[in-house]
Amino acid sequence: MMNIDLVKILDEIEKEKGIPKEVILDAIEVSLVSAYKKNFAQGKDNVEIIIDKESGRVQVLSKRTVVEKIDKPSSEIDLEQAQQYKKGTVKLGDEIDIEITPEEFGRIATQTAKQVVVQKIREAERKAVYDRYIDKVRDIVTGVVQRQEHYNYIIDLGKAEAILPPNEQVRGESYSKGSRMKFYVVEVKKTSKGPRIILSRTHPDLLKRLFELEVPEIHEGLVEIKQIAREAGKRSKIAVTCRDEMVDSIGSCIGDRGSRIKAIMTELQEEKIDIIKWDEDDKTFIANSLNPAKVLLVQLFEKEKKALVVVNDQLLSLSIGKEGQNARLAAKLTGWKIDIKSESQYRQENKIEPGTDISKLE
Repeated sequence: MMNIDLVKILDEIEKEKGIPKEVILDAIEVSLVSAYKKNFAQGKDNVEIIIDKESGRVQVLSKRTVVEKIDKPSSEIDLEQAQQYKKGTVKLGDEIDIEITPEEFGRIATQTAKQVVVQKIREAERKAVYDRYIDKVRDIVTGVVQRQEHYNYIIDLGKAEAILPPNEQVRGESYSKGSRMKFYVVEVKKTSKGPRIILSRTHPDLLKRLFELEVPEIHEGLVEIKQIAREAGKRSKIAVTCRDEMVDSIGSCIGDRGSRIKAIMTELQEEKIDIIKWDEDDKTFIANSLNPAKVLLVQLFEKEKKALVVVNDQLLSLSIGKEGQNARLAAKLTGWKIDIKSESQYRQENKIEPGTDISKLE
């Protein structure tokens, strides 16, 4: 018999790491069987190792069949010997366990136990990280920029490290060491080295989650985000609607004196955000999507999924936006190809008489 001073240690591990003591003890028992078979010949074909879960006492047991005459000493025992090991009624054909723990087995058991404990802690920590963050996929987390490795940034999430790869980084954003930021969890993968957590700062749903956090009306379901179009780091458009006519969907997103929208823009390092009122009527929605430009006319060509939009001459540049950004985001938001023309160009091409109110044309 021998004793490994493990129970106290395992109790602490269970408390700190959340690994059940029984799980580690069971794994140690399995590993000790292999270790015993490698180092000792006696009873190795049918050996079993038991660790008392209260005291930590380790026993090497050999299962023997009670026989009248022993032919296989490693697996059989005669009736007289069996009665010495096991008090009470023992009869031929019974199987009993006898202890064969070698005195020198203590050192091997201790080394094996240490290896198993380290391995189980590592496995449990990886599983805990995976279980924790697999539920965070398509959600946001807060992390601190730790370091840069090649083109990746390593982000400390508190319980784990994650990766912000180049394609999920916003061009022009600063990821200086120690910066605390919010990230969108794109993927959590199991690997041989532990969970691989992929983050994003470019994903449109990062914007959606930020609004859900900042705007109670969205979180409660009073205001609904219908569509998002985003050019990360530059500008985004978000279309919202309201299920309660008494609630101002756009005002809810902006907040008192712009407090809510400012908080989100600050988190996104001053990315511009347009709040658009969603409408089930495509013409109205397309007109709204070109905010802040005022639209005079929208004509739809259903077959090509194309919309012709007419604006005041003075607002043409504004409606198109710098490098076409406003029009491009509006097209992404609505799902329509958008062709924008000035009022004068439209009148000339369609030979519309001066004084005609084109906003009333179909």
